[in-house]
Amino acid sequence: MNSLEKIKQRFQIIGTSPLLERSIQKALQVASTDISVLITGESGTGKDIIPKIIHTQSSRKHGQLIAVNCGAIPEGTIDSELFGHEKGAFTGAINTRKGYFEEANNGTIFLDELGDLPLSTQSRLLRVLENGEFIKVGSSKIQKTNVRIICATNVDLKKAIQKNKFREDLFYRLSTVEIKMPSLRERKEDINLLFKKFARDFCEKNHIPIINLSPDAIESIQKYDWPGNIRELKNFSEKISIIEEKRNLKSEDINLYLPQNEKNSIIFNNQTHISEREILYKMLFEMKRDLNELKEMTSTIYRKKETFNENIIQESLDLEKQQMPEKEIGLIQAEFEETVQENLSLETQELNIIKKALEKNKGKRKLAAKELGISERTLYRKIKQYDL
Repeated sequence: MNSLEKIKQRFQIIGTSPLLERSIQKALQVASTDISVLITGESGTGKDIIPKIIHTQSSRKHGQLIAVNCGAIPEGTIDSELFGHEKGAFTGAINTRKGYFEEANNGTIFLDELGDLPLSTQSRLLRVLENGEFIKVGSSKIQKTNVRIICATNVDLKKAIQKNKFREDLFYRLSTVEIKMPSLRERKEDINLLFKKFARDFCEKNHIPIINLSPDAIESIQKYDWPGNIRELKNFSEKISIIEEKRNLKSEDINLYLPQNEKNSIIFNNQTHISEREILYKMLFEMKRDLNELKEMTSTIYRKKETFNENIIQESLDLEKQQMPEKEIGLIQAEFEETVQENLSLETQELNIIKKALEKNKGKRKLAAKELGISERTLYRKIKQYDL
């Protein structure tokens, strides 16, 4: 067994994609050095596994590996968390505290969601990278740390630099070695392997029969783009394992749970128009509560429209015509036509609301259903009803 296979087995990495294996191989190559590493890739691609590989294969493996989610720490306390603070440095600082850079001395620190760091903290980080120095909040004493820094981001840092949200010198200092984690749509050959792994683990843990996919069902999950990547696939496999009564699933079963493929969704690039549509959505959804009963009535009329007996209506009108003046008959007919027209208008409005919700959520039925306040199955029935 070669080193790559040993690493995949040790960290339970599933997949045979060349792109995935290239990322792991690159991590192994830089592990023996102290060079900083920048890990890029979409959310949910498993970027957090790379720091573990690098740390365990480095000379610092006996030191600490501290992972910090920069996006989860408030801007006002991030400097204190990373670099520590002195007693009395700010309200609530009742004791001197070590920061992560001091705690991780002779080890590795992993900064996830690097793009969320404030500019002031980026300056402090650059100083650590350049000469290993930092200053605690509320102190003037320079301290040294011997720590390896690994960062990860799902933000396009070059665009962030253009918007003055990220320091250019810090970017070039970090991006000496960049490891990109591929998205699931770039490693479709691994999707079925991952699904089977997640479904089997979940079913065994909950003592339920294991889900099996037919060849056409496998093709369906491979065609979907998985914008949430591994995290979304794991949630999907667990949801379908517990909800579906069937244990052998075909394509039509799988498609009930898969949102519309993103390739077929409409993408809007004009942010101004998106904002205007969002305002419109809010107005429409506020009206939705009052229109629920009327829309249900309209749906009933449409479901029965093919069997609607116009002759019976006409006979009723003829009978009434014999018993009332012509002017009154005209008023009744006008009122009936107005009611039908109103129902048609409501039906059109419902169709437009559903279309707009699907467009806003890029064809993702689950998100659209949540925004509309209906179940995903109800939305699927509406989509079939309106032939969307």
